[in-house]
Amino acid sequence: MTLTRRGFLASLPLAAVAACGVAAVPGAPGPVSSQVPQPAPPSAAPTPTPIGPARELVHATSGRGEVALTFHGAGDPGLARSILTTLADRGAAVTVLAVGTWLAQYPDVAKLVTDHGHELGNHTWSHPTLTGMTTAAVRSEIERCRDRIAALTGGPGAFFRPSAAQHATPEVLRLAGAAGYPTVLSYDVDSRDFTDPGPVAIRRAVATSSAGSVVSMHLGHPGTLAALPGVLDDLGHRGLTPVTASALFR
Repeated sequence: MTLTRRGFLASLPLAAVAACGVAAVPGAPGPVSSQVPQPAPPSAAPTPTPIGPARELVHATSGRGEVALTFHGAGDPGLARSILTTLADRGAAVTVLAVGTWLAQYPDVAKLVTDHGHELGNHTWSHPTLTGMTTAAVRSEIERCRDRIAALTGGPGAFFRPSAAQHATPEVLRLAGAAGYPTVLSYDVDSRDFTDPGPVAIRRAVATSSAGSVVSMHLGHPGTLAALPGVLDDLGHRGLTPVTASALFR
């Protein structure tokens, strides 16, 4: 008796059929060709447990000679790489509060931050002014960025920082806690580097910091990169070591 190809395949064990380049998918209506790669679903990190209102951190009181340089994470990834590399080469660890849309557009920057020994935090999904937004919209800004960071790193990030504001409102503290963040990271020194005032002005602003200060800076501005060597020299001459915010508040 002559078997057709269909009849021959039907007589083979399932493993043999799979070896011919067809993989069986449970619950699917038919076979899927193995020549078309099927991407594995991303591993979802567990959703953080909601807690009470977050606590705002502004200035550490440990007395140690340390400061936290914190960076708004957005802008040209090449410039971000130069800034983060310069810091790492000088032994300075910093905290990058990333905007979610930046992480979505350039997913490799999350690893760029952590591979250089820095830490990553949440700076909302799209960096809006949160004041005046609905509760649902603010919640979405926090949680969408949290979920993006978790998809890239396996965790929600070290801190949440509100966008377009130095301090968090009571509602933001409540929603950040509900999203699983026990602390919201503020700052007491603003470098104003986002206004592009030039390296000298940025250096002068950061020089007002003291032991325990949290300094606000930005990755997406060339003047920040130009100012960094002088900023780090000034801190070193005053006995201040740049550390991550987690280390500052440990």
